[in-house]
Amino acid sequence: MGASTEAAGEAVADTHFGFKTVPLGEKQKLVDDVFHSVARRYDLMNDLMSMGLHRAWKDLLVSRLRPPRNERPFALLDVAGGTGDVSFRTVEAGGPQTRATVVDINGGMLAVGRERAGGLGLSDRVEFVEANAEELPFPDRSFDATTIAFGIRNVPRMDKALSEMRRVLKPGGRCFVLEFSRVDVPLLDTIYDTYSFKLIPGIGKLVTGDAESYQYLVESIRRFPSPEAFAGMMEKAGLRRVSFTPLTGGVVALHSGVRI
Repeated sequence: MGASTEAAGEAVADTHFGFKTVPLGEKQKLVDDVFHSVARRYDLMNDLMSMGLHRAWKDLLVSRLRPPRNERPFALLDVAGGTGDVSFRTVEAGGPQTRATVVDINGGMLAVGRERAGGLGLSDRVEFVEANAEELPFPDRSFDATTIAFGIRNVPRMDKALSEMRRVLKPGGRCFVLEFSRVDVPLLDTIYDTYSFKLIPGIGKLVTGDAESYQYLVESIRRFPSPEAFAGMMEKAGLRRVSFTPLTGGVVALHSGVRI
C-alpha cells in the first residue's frame, strides 16, 4: 500500500482495486458499482464460476459453525452476506431459535436476499441490514458467530472489518472467513489461472453483460494475502486460536478464530 499527496499537503493512503492502484476512499464506490451491476445474476455466476463448488465450501462453513439443532438460541452475523446464501443455510441447519442477520453495504444485493428469504419462508429468521463492514451498527458481544464468505477481499480496510467482527462476538464466539486463496497443487495452479483470466470475464459478459466486473473479481483474488498472512491479520484484530484449512487444492481457504 502506497501513499499519494493532496494539494493541501495531507497524505492520502492508496489501495488496490484488482490490479489497479486507487485512493483508499474511492475503493468502496468502485466495489459498490461492481455488485450493483451483477446483483441479479450473482448467485448464478457463483455456480458457473466455481462449477458448483461454492455450495460445498459454504456447506463446510456451516458444518463448522454447528448451529444448535435444539431450542437453544443462536445468533449469526453474516457480513457482506448480500443475497443471504450462508445465512439461509445456517438457519435451515439449526433449530427453531437459530437466527441470522445479513449485513451488506450494497442495497441491490440485499434486495435480492430479501426476495429469496420470502420465497424460502425464512423472512422471520433472517434479517437484512444495510451497513458498512468497517462500522457494524451492533453492540459489543451481540452474536454467537460471525462469518464473511468471499467478501473480505472487497473491503477497503480489512483490518477494521476483522476488528468489528471480533467486537460484536460474544466471549467464546467464533469468526469464520471463507475466501479464495493460493492454489498449492502443481499444474492445477496453471489451469486455474488460465480459467480465471481467460474464461471467467467472458462468462460474466455472457450472463450479466458485464465482463469488467468479473475481471476485477479475478484480479482481487490474486491480490488477496496468503493464508498465513491473513491468519496474522486475524490475530492482530484480537482473535485467538486462529487457523485455516485449504480447500480444493488451495483454491479457497476457510479461516477461523475465537474471541477469548
